[in-house]
Amino acid sequence: MALIVQKFGGTSVGSVERIQQVAEKIKGFRERGDDLVVVVSAMSGETNRLIDLAKQIQADPDPREMDVIVSTGEQVTIGLLAMALKAIGVEAVSMTGPQVRILTDSAHGKARIQQIDDERMRSELAAGRVVIVAGFQGADENGAITTLGRGGSDTTGVALAAALKADECQIYTDVDGVYTTDPRVVERARRLDRITFEEMLEMASLGSKVLQIRSVEFAGKYAVPLRVLHSFKEGPGTLITLEDNVSMEQPVISGIAFNRDEAKLTIRGVPDTPGVAFKILGPVSAANIEVDMIVQNVSMDNTTDFTFTVHRNEFRKAESILKQVASDIGAREVAADDKIAKVSIVGVGMRSHAGVASSMFEALADEGINIQMISTSEIKVSVVIDEKYLELAVRALHTAFGLDAPAAEDA
Repeated sequence: MALIVQKFGGTSVGSVERIQQVAEKIKGFRERGDDLVVVVSAMSGETNRLIDLAKQIQADPDPREMDVIVSTGEQVTIGLLAMALKAIGVEAVSMTGPQVRILTDSAHGKARIQQIDDERMRSELAAGRVVIVAGFQGADENGAITTLGRGGSDTTGVALAAALKADECQIYTDVDGVYTTDPRVVERARRLDRITFEEMLEMASLGSKVLQIRSVEFAGKYAVPLRVLHSFKEGPGTLITLEDNVSMEQPVISGIAFNRDEAKLTIRGVPDTPGVAFKILGPVSAANIEVDMIVQNVSMDNTTDFTFTVHRNEFRKAESILKQVASDIGAREVAADDKIAKVSIVGVGMRSHAGVASSMFEALADEGINIQMISTSEIKVSVVIDEKYLELAVRALHTAFGLDAPAAEDA
């Protein structure tokens, strides 16, 4: 008998029929003798509908009241799933985040979990019930409802698994595991049996949409075994675990991530003086705009060109700030490009293998793809390229690093 925390996303509970299918799956685990805490998202499309409603009242909705509104999506799902379980003879109880006593800070719309009281859940489990918890939500110390940001149900699931010291946290979604890259881009992408927390964190931060970044951070911090599974297809999925538990025969590169949501800004002819980087990025940071990759080049005339990337949604705002900065510090011009993409290779095997970056650059050069920016860490190499070459680059790298599935697996 095991204690398992399961999380089902919006598409998995997107209709009454699907909620009933999830209930049948849960019943199978109960019949096997497992104790279950199940975290669910709002039904697919529901959160967007609630946000649209709010924006019809306020163009820029009040954050506290917005959390009150959007948190109701998950409450509908927990009630329906609890009813579906009871209808097939499985004892269940639904609980909101505040009822579980998930304590968060007061950052509405992007709250962070501070503490979880597991007593109520354990009491319900001891009584033989499946506990159905609303994902994505909690309450601050004043009792105000808070939400954890889009995709926050993954974080709820992992956090509950950590608090309960569960044997495994299973994330059910519309894919059957973590792949070497997006199968829609590379037909011969392979499902990984295992991947490390560190690799998954890089993949998530670099554009892989399978798991929310914070959920992977949480799982790694508390060593919660995390498994990604398909909601309605049987299979082993992908286990995300500590590096020590991954085979020593792990390939050098585990996967290729990419992100189309990037934009590049360059400020040229900046006086090359101490503190200039802060003068450029300080105002950008003050506007709460996250900067990703940074490159600085010094010219012969004692000026510098300073380039950085931001999320495409914040591109125009960052460009406006940078033009003011250029005027203030006497820079020559600002150049902007929102037709770029970032491609990254990820693998813990890089730690013990030389020449990985040069192999990446060679594969791109063979396809005539120019590299605009480069960023590296211990287990990843990222490059910025022209967006129109993105899919070509991903396919070339997938083949170059031996990640293609054998032809026999294509069918």
